[in-house]
Amino acid sequence: MLRVITNASVQLVNRYLPSPFVFSIILTVIAFIVGIATTGQNMIAMAGHWGSGLWSLHSFAMQMALILVTGYALANAPIIQRMLDNLASKVSSPTTAIMVSTLVGLVGAWINWGFGLVIGAVFAKSLAKKVPNVDYPLLVAAAYSGFVIWHGGLSGSIPLTLSTGGDTLVTLSGNVMTEAVPLSQTIFAGYNLLIVGLLMVILPLLNRFMHPKTPTVIDPSLIKDKPYHIPDRNTPAQKLDDSPIIALVLLAMAVMYYINEFGSNGFNLGLNIVIGLFLFVGLLAHGTLERYYRAVDSGISGITGIVLLFPFYGGIMGIMTGANAEGVSISTQVTQFFVNSASAESFPIFAFLSAGLVNVFVPSGGGQFAVQGPVMIPAGVELGVNPTVTAMAIAWGDAWTNMIQPFWALPLLGIAGLDARAIMGYCLMVLAVSGAVIMGVFWLVA
Repeated sequence: MLRVITNASVQLVNRYLPSPFVFSIILTVIAFIVGIATTGQNMIAMAGHWGSGLWSLHSFAMQMALILVTGYALANAPIIQRMLDNLASKVSSPTTAIMVSTLVGLVGAWINWGFGLVIGAVFAKSLAKKVPNVDYPLLVAAAYSGFVIWHGGLSGSIPLTLSTGGDTLVTLSGNVMTEAVPLSQTIFAGYNLLIVGLLMVILPLLNRFMHPKTPTVIDPSLIKDKPYHIPDRNTPAQKLDDSPIIALVLLAMAVMYYINEFGSNGFNLGLNIVIGLFLFVGLLAHGTLERYYRAVDSGISGITGIVLLFPFYGGIMGIMTGANAEGVSISTQVTQFFVNSASAESFPIFAFLSAGLVNVFVPSGGGQFAVQGPVMIPAGVELGVNPTVTAMAIAWGDAWTNMIQPFWALPLLGIAGLDARAIMGYCLMVLAVSGAVIMGVFWLVA
């Protein structure tokens, strides 16, 4: 029965889901029309919100591009590739490969979402080269399915915002939360760990049972990474380019920086910290600046989707958050609808569902919390709901619908060499099952 439903989902997506670029434009048009109809603003005003949003994700897009290319270079360093290939060689059956790929994606995303996306894609490619008769699209989808837990993990932007405190938290919580919230009440809260634990068990099994009887097997030569050319050392300039001494000097500076950073601010794996770790550990793994540069260059084609699509998703965010003179926007109306329909018991689930809906149009955890936090948290307090629970419900809702939003899959798909349509049919099943698990825990425990 599961395979029948899965096959139907895969066929549905392959037949009707457009490319990520076209999908982003369709979402833009929908948001534009809805914004005019529901906020009373004219086309010129709405176009202004769209145009302002187009350029709002430039720095974030650069971070995403760096996450991809530095992660790619690190994962494809000879020593890392040998480790991944060695692990992949211990897997013999297709269904085991699917389960292991899921677990690697889950653990990686819990540690850090960027790391999970990159290492999951690279490991899926290693498995595809080693394990015969494994369905490659499902293998990549399994790796991506681990991304569903990122906002309940160590790099979750909402729990990290709560733990940072300060004026930003006061603003984002609608003046409700004035003190920093320790991670013991968010990431390490019992209900959050229960959700993570259940998904760690259920998702590998779900993906395993979705493996088709007639798999789509990829020719390993098509996903083989081309080794970069080792430079000659015939001239003083070439010797300088490939000198490990310069790399060691740079790495020594990086070590001193991180000693100071972690000593002053604790072991807080923010996005820039992770990018830097990828960069410098990757440089160490390759040995010289020249070899590392060539490794990055070999993975640069994977950022095409990021460079092209992020501005348009920024435009959608601008439309969704563009308010009229009374402060009414699409996002505030969506949120208010769920607020008005909830009770104290059901409010966390409504917060989760509303966040999932908004995330389809505003695929940014931090940006989404800026939109929903000031409305949802005070509303929850009025109903007697712990504001931390409301915040985590929003966090999980944001992560949940990433399974059907190709925005975050772009880095992984760039490495794997697949189109979004190849994995989204499987991701629909992950969306349904993970949503039931998360809502169940919030209803019964949180």
